[in-house]
Amino acid sequence: MAASEHIVLQFGTSSASLSAKIHPLVIFNICDCYVRRPDQAERVIGTLLGSILPDGTVDIRNSYAVPHSESSDQVALDIEYHHNMLVSHQKVNPKEVIVGWYSTGLGVTGGSALIHDFYAREVSNPIHLTVDTGFRNGEGTIKAYVSANLSLGDRPLAAQFQEIPLDLRMVEAERVGYDILKTTMVDKLPGDLEGMEASMERLLALIDDVYKYVDNVVEGRVAPDNSIGRFISETVSSLPKLSPPAFDKLVNDSLQDNLLLLYLSSITRTQLSLAEKLNTAAQIL
Repeated sequence: MAASEHIVLQFGTSSASLSAKIHPLVIFNICDCYVRRPDQAERVIGTLLGSILPDGTVDIRNSYAVPHSESSDQVALDIEYHHNMLVSHQKVNPKEVIVGWYSTGLGVTGGSALIHDFYAREVSNPIHLTVDTGFRNGEGTIKAYVSANLSLGDRPLAAQFQEIPLDLRMVEAERVGYDILKTTMVDKLPGDLEGMEASMERLLALIDDVYKYVDNVVEGRVAPDNSIGRFISETVSSLPKLSPPAFDKLVNDSLQDNLLLLYLSSITRTQLSLAEKLNTAAQIL
């Protein structure tokens, strides 16, 4: 009896072990490009730059927009502009290479597969980053995808986008700006003192969470985690041993320095504005 042939539906390599880390500068840059986009453009498309960390994580550190035009069934990228920008960026930082591409909007669209095919020729297994600049869910949703090929036997059928973990880490100054960026309405930008106050409130909330966790572990309500315990111990041991008066003096001195810098910068802006007005008046006379 002759053996029958079996046609197997095959998926590409699994992306379960792949993850990405993005710096807030990339998010700010994408939002800025979206605000400056041409009037007829509905979204912005660009290239992601970064590197691959030793543990395999994709570290996204920079980006630039690429001019494009698209219709319902096709997308055209300015490939020459893309390559020129890549050469310019690598002159400044040769360690940054193409790791993927981004687009503004919520999720993957119909033309994403065409653009992903182009970047797949530039780099192996590129990352597709989406940034919802329209705030459809009330905040800027950021997601990362990779493409897995779907084939029937030896014949490719389509590309399937699979979401991967995305880590967004930032220092406190970047956190203040990002919190403002992801809100839908802002009455005014916070000043330095307001930003410092928000940071201190967030720090106090985190300290309260640590206190509650430690109390729950001591009283047996929560199972202890050795990794969390080591992290708390390392954090506490890294703090300098200062008396409360010495700590208050250190904070007050730093605050006075910041206020002095604000005063000097305000005087400088006033002087430049006055000089510009006098120069304009002299040219008119």
